[in-house]
Amino acid sequence: MNKHFLGDTAALLGRSLRHIARSPDTIITTAIMPIAFMLLFVYVFGGAIETGTDSYVNYLLPGILIITIASGISYTAYRLFLDIQGGIFERFQSMPIARSAVLWAHVLTSLVANLISLVVVVGVALAMGFRTGTSVLGWLAVAGILVLFTLALTWLAVIPGLTAKSVDGASAFSYPLIFLPFVSSAFVPTESMPGPVRAFAEHQPVTAIVNGIRALFTQQPVGADIWTALAWCLGILVAAYLFAGMTYRRTIS
Repeated sequence: MNKHFLGDTAALLGRSLRHIARSPDTIITTAIMPIAFMLLFVYVFGGAIETGTDSYVNYLLPGILIITIASGISYTAYRLFLDIQGGIFERFQSMPIARSAVLWAHVLTSLVANLISLVVVVGVALAMGFRTGTSVLGWLAVAGILVLFTLALTWLAVIPGLTAKSVDGASAFSYPLIFLPFVSSAFVPTESMPGPVRAFAEHQPVTAIVNGIRALFTQQPVGADIWTALAWCLGILVAAYLFAGMTYRRTIS
């Protein structure tokens, strides 16, 4: 059964990746907005923002990576919605394939597409002056956090993809997620924020994830931030996976 599931998932993943290869504008569009934010904040607002670091792009990049993921997962909900509306799921149900393979193919497609977008954004950041002395192990730790966060948000995106009544509804859920980094330590230190805003910023998941990645890039002690970030990512992932599974079973039943 496990072998059947893996083979079906691989076949459906290839189908989804071929769609992306024929329409690379999806990845380009996903990367453009974070890159635009990075250019705007570094070259327009960067000189007026005090972060205690010499290079604002070094400070900014972890938050931009989070925005890249948040903007990219909206396409997961979009593609899932189109498949449901197009009757693909009903056709797959009539075939001898593992039912969960359809969902996992969409999730893994999102992971691959987002990783490509993240590489593009990091490449632009390097061209803008981003530098880090972190080790290979540090880069792997950053990649691990980003993969975990991508999976958590992707499973969250599955829910509106299965339940939305329109294309706009399927993809619009990502807007609050894109906004969340702006009320965190992604762009400015939380110490500069007013009391209630600071309290929210310091206790929401993006701040812990951004601080953990920033510490890894700057080779500083990660402290409790890395464990808080992992707890948030795993908590969102487990909750979203379970709820998405229940929603999927109701949708195809």
